[in-house]
Amino acid sequence: MITEMLLGTESVIILKTERTGLSLEKKLMVSLCEKNARSFVTEEAFVIMKQRAIAGQDLLWSGKGPGAEYLGWLDLPESFAESDLEKIETTAEEIRNTSDVFVVIGIGGSYLGSYAAISFLRHRFYNNVPRSLRQGPEIYFAGNHFSGRYLKELIEVIGERDVSVNVISKSGSTMETAVAFRFFRQYLEDRYGREEAVRRIFVTTDATQSPLKDIAEESGYCLLGIPSNVGGRFSVLTAVGLLPIAVSGGDIRTMLDGASAMRAHLLREKDCNDALIYAIYRNLFFEQGKTVELMACCDPCLHHLAEWWKQLFGESEGKNHLGLFPAAVDLTTDLHSLGQFIQDGSRIMFETVVRITEHRADEAVVVTESLDDFDGLNDLSGMTMDEMNAKAFYGSTMAHTDGGVPNLLLSVPNKNADSLGQLFYFYEYACGISGYVLGVNPFDQPGVEAYKRNMYALLGRKGYEEERRRLLERLQETDRLQ
Repeated sequence: MITEMLLGTESVIILKTERTGLSLEKKLMVSLCEKNARSFVTEEAFVIMKQRAIAGQDLLWSGKGPGAEYLGWLDLPESFAESDLEKIETTAEEIRNTSDVFVVIGIGGSYLGSYAAISFLRHRFYNNVPRSLRQGPEIYFAGNHFSGRYLKELIEVIGERDVSVNVISKSGSTMETAVAFRFFRQYLEDRYGREEAVRRIFVTTDATQSPLKDIAEESGYCLLGIPSNVGGRFSVLTAVGLLPIAVSGGDIRTMLDGASAMRAHLLREKDCNDALIYAIYRNLFFEQGKTVELMACCDPCLHHLAEWWKQLFGESEGKNHLGLFPAAVDLTTDLHSLGQFIQDGSRIMFETVVRITEHRADEAVVVTESLDDFDGLNDLSGMTMDEMNAKAFYGSTMAHTDGGVPNLLLSVPNKNADSLGQLFYFYEYACGISGYVLGVNPFDQPGVEAYKRNMYALLGRKGYEEERRRLLERLQETDRLQ
């Protein structure tokens, strides 16, 4: 049951969720403003692209498009089993009670979502403040590269403190993650003994089959499943993201409720919703020759959300020599390094600016008055830094638009779990539509396998002997020419 009302200019959804059976009233806080983009497209082009986007949206809900076997995320906020959610919460509480440090081992979709959520929801200096302020263990991420130095230095950071690890891999065989897990499993067994190490290892992998699932069941590790119909980059609202977020003290139930509210709104407003409009503009600008979408974040807490967003769209759309290149900047930080190019460089991009519009009064920092006015800023005394940031936002978006860079604005009024759940679902939904409009399968990643095949061959793995021979010949020829 979904009812929608208007309170002023804000949309409010009242819905009864299948997962909780409770009636929830929510302000639909995440909204898209297109006023700084509309003048860059014709009405005729917009109408034609909207028809294509609605067709792409219909493919999502009908399950008849490419990659339909990976559409489990569409209903995930509603279909999440209460027993699975309780297991995540119980497991997180166990980790919080027994560990000073928690290491999340994963790469790509196996860690970017939880990293984004912890950075958004928790203290900006989470690992550096006293435990009384962060209310959980320090959280570090590993298994997303091949740096041995990083692992050794992380062990130095852990020191004598108690540690648990969560290895996350849907396939169970991702090499960066597997190598790091071997390292930490041996470290835990050497330090605690095998029996205690078992209690400090938590495995998140495909719910039906994977090498990690097998080793978890054989060894007695706590096992959390990833639905087989949810791809890695769409898995933040599964145990992949929810366990680390819960360990940090994040409210995962409210996150799921936020995603449910967004899903309900998008489902009701199929003919015209903000995710649909976002997908329309992305493809319109691509057809105009724009090759880069620049996500501009107006608050440091959004930085890692942009990293998650980059994988979501880059891996979903970058196929068949198509797709926008997803890049990100932090405002106003990067206006002092990339602002000149954005304003006056080659016109290859458009911006999607993400802004939190409401701020807590107890977090405000006010510009003070100086007796000697050494920097000439006394005329700003009494103004908060949030007010200054808002003026910088308006100034930069107007300047960029005037300079020929179309701007979309995604407004997020609150820095909370409800808003974040909405954001995650908004982007996943828009990504599915946008990929179908572009004409690609948004749910596979065939290009990722190319570097893996070369890497396996050069490492001398079994079954790659012929590829290894050819690659070594190429390397030798390169060395000779140099």
